[in-house]
Amino acid sequence: MSSNGKSAALAQLSEAGVSIWLDDLSRERITSGNLRKLIDEWSVVGVTTNPTIFASALSDGAAYDAQVRELAARGADVAATIREVTVADVQQACDVFSGVWEKTGGVDGRVSLEVDPTLARDTEATVAQALDLWKAVDRPNLLVKIPATEAGLPAITRALAEGVSVNVTLIFSVERYEAVMAAYLDGVEQAAANGVAVSSLTSVASFFVSRVDSEIDARLDAIGTDEAKALKGKAGVANSRLAYDAFQKVFSSDRWKALEAQGAKPQRPLWASTGVKNPDYPDTLYVTELVVADTVNTMPEKTMAAFADHGVVEGDKVTGTGPAAQEVFDSLERVGIDLTDVFLVLENEGVEKFEKSWSELQESVQGQLDAAGK
Repeated sequence: MSSNGKSAALAQLSEAGVSIWLDDLSRERITSGNLRKLIDEWSVVGVTTNPTIFASALSDGAAYDAQVRELAARGADVAATIREVTVADVQQACDVFSGVWEKTGGVDGRVSLEVDPTLARDTEATVAQALDLWKAVDRPNLLVKIPATEAGLPAITRALAEGVSVNVTLIFSVERYEAVMAAYLDGVEQAAANGVAVSSLTSVASFFVSRVDSEIDARLDAIGTDEAKALKGKAGVANSRLAYDAFQKVFSSDRWKALEAQGAKPQRPLWASTGVKNPDYPDTLYVTELVVADTVNTMPEKTMAAFADHGVVEGDKVTGTGPAAQEVFDSLERVGIDLTDVFLVLENEGVEKFEKSWSELQESVQGQLDAAGK
């Protein structure tokens, strides 16, 4: 920490071209000034949310009591209450980040809000809700989160075509990531054809890291050989490095250059799920090993605090690492890891986890409405 309270390590990370986003949001963070402090002292330039984060925020603390009482008095149901409460939080957060948004030309200063995860397999309903949330929040620095399921891919294109900036979430495999980038290019081209100023569009592709290691490590333990165990903790970083390789190829193509000439911004890779789940690994693993320009790292506060305290920026750890990363994946297949199955399991689990959190959020809000109505 420097004398002005600013984290030198996080400032260095930012200077290396990594946009630091906080993977958390609550009204308490906004009203207490904590979010503003993180911008000033920890170089935070964006926020991501998901149903789990909102479920936690709403179940903890009295910050929402007055609004919930008012909604209960109006006879609002659970869906309307969740919508009003989350939209209000995201609007306020967007306003806190408006200066960052202006300073970075709309690249950062972004706040993400997820479509209802129960719609993950329904293209039409996802598109409708993405447009609805974009209008409801009514802030240019919003990102609407759409999952990278097969049904989500055309929804991404259609939302962008209507001028909605998108955070694509739940990406696990490079193959699916390539489909996400294709959906982005399609969307930007359609937006241009629709008369949308493509310079106003921003997108990130959220590539999940620690969950890949958790799933593959468990399978390596089950295989049990020395060769298998030697590969533990390597898949998440290798997968992300292969993703960056794919990003560089797509965003140096002639097709992209034609869009860039119209003012389009590249869809940056975002490293998500960067909290380390295995205590045997360094707690800053998924930050240190994924430092490279033109990326976002969204961190839970615990990971951010760890990096602020003892994180080290060792320069670009990603560019040119594609061949070594591919060797990790070749080795995984040689010892018997079915990568196709791994990524299918992770996507299904990811959707299920968010659906479960959504259900918990509904139960929590119903309880608060019932209590307020008494």
